[in-house]
Amino acid sequence: MTQVAITHPQWQPICKRSDLVADSGVCALVGDPSLGNNRSIALFFLPDCEPELYALDNWDPFSKAGVIARGLVAEVDGQLTVASPLYKQHFRLSDGVCLEDESVKLNSYQVAFDGDTVCIAVDL
Repeated sequence: MTQVAITHPQWQPICKRSDLVADSGVCALVGDPSLGNNRSIALFFLPDCEPELYALDNWDPFSKAGVIARGLVAEVDGQLTVASPLYKQHFRLSDGVCLEDESVKLNSYQVAFDGDTVCIAVDL
């Protein structure tokens, strides 16, 4: 398990470890909707991998829907990916690049455990 020093002010708590589902994705809202700076983030917890946490935008640019967190996690050509549940494009968990169309990329975010709290590095 990777532990990092959560000291930079951009690190924000997003959820608890108990909110995550092993080998799958969950969706979390980051930011303040009343300020108009919120984002839907897809979090993936892969406890047998290093790193074990990944965070991507939840918005699928192909289907125009917030569904990435519901995608299937799989290894494709040696790369950890999530397949969009609608049109099945694969996005690399490490950087959000689409394997079928490398001109399309989801934003990816640094994410880490701070004890049992999941924290994300995001500028809003």
